[in-house]
Parts: sequence; structure tokens; C-alpha cells
Amino acid sequence: ADSSDADVELPTIRHQPEGLEQLLAQTKFTKTELQSLYRGFKNECPSGLVDEETFTLIYSRFFPQGDASSYAHFLFDAFDADRNGALCFQDFAVGLSVLLRGTEQQKLKWTFDLYDVNKDGCVTKEVTVGNTVGLVGWGHPDGVLPAPCVPQDMLEIMKSIYAMMGRCTEPALGASAPAQHVELFFQKMDRNRDGVVTFEEFLATCQE
Repeated sequence: ADSSDADVELPTIRHQPEGLEQLLAQTKFTKTELQSLYRGFKNECPSGLVDEETFTLIYSRFFPQGDASSYAHFLFDAFDADRNGALCFQDFAVGLSVLLRGTEQQKLKWTFDLYDVNKDGCVTKEVTVGNTVGLVGWGHPDGVLPAPCVPQDMLEIMKSIYAMMGRCTEPALGASAPAQHVELFFQKMDRNRDGVVTFEEFLATCQE
């Protein structure tokens, strides 16, 4: 290999133990593509790790007309597969491979996991007022949601998307637009009307 190849050998970054051969097996990128991706990753993040603040700053460059910080938080969580609060090149490459080269079902699963804020295996519509931090444990199909409840989980994602789009929306949308989008989502996806959407329901509806 020439010096440029040697410069992007993946194990050289102490925060990234995965070797090039392992990433070739884990992703659908070629060696050349991985090396090109790694050059860009290393340029933005010399330490080999991206925290959420840095990720948000980078992502926000693509949406200068709006506020992308909230959506970037959800996106960061989706890429952070091992839930350690930082993205390494492996997290980035594997997630990007699914989005760009994955099967339809793999892409839909990645999208579903993005919407599944509390990572409990289903997309919830309601959480208890005053207990929104973390959202852990709320909305399981076999659980009982205490009252009073407000549409919060899915609503936060929708609000973040509308905030990110900012002035791009024509005509301008009212404050109630995110909540209306949530209602439409659940009307279409929640097949058994239990207030949560499982991956099976999400997949079946998207593939119709």
C-alpha cells in the first residue's frame, strides 16, 4: 500500500479498535469508500470520537434556515449503537451503510429505531405529564399508562423536524402542525389501536 493508504489504516486511532477487514464485513462499503469516509471523519474528529455537541454542530451546517439541534439529538442516539454517548468511526460507517446500501427492511428498522425514543421496542404516543425525562418504560403494549397523559414521545420528534426545516416550509405551518402529523402517523400505523406502534405494524404499513 502507498503512504496515503497507510495514513488511513483504521486501527491507528486509539478510540477505534475495529480494523478495516472487520468494517468491510460489517458494512457494504468497499475498501476505497471506507478509506475516503475515514479521511473525512478523521478531519472533523481527530480524536476518533464525536460527542453529541460536535455532532450537532456538524449536522446543523446542513440546515442553516432552521434549528437542527433537537433532531440532531435523536439522530445521534440512532447512530450511537452501543449507547456510550460518543460516536466512533464504526458507529458512523455501520449506520451510513444501512441508510445508503441496506435492504428496505434494514432501512425501515433504522428509521423505526430513530422514532423509538426510549428504545423499548415500540413507538409511543403518550407519556405521563411530569415524567418525560428519559421516557424509560412508558408505552409498552402490556403496560398501563397512568393519567393524565399528553402526546409527547412522537410529538417531540415531529417538533424537532419542523424546527429543523424552519423557513423551508411553504406555506408557513402553524404551531399545531406537528401534533396533527403525529395523529396521522398513529391513525395509519397503529393497526390494533393500542396507542403504540410496533416494528411489525410499522413494517407492514410501509410495505403496503
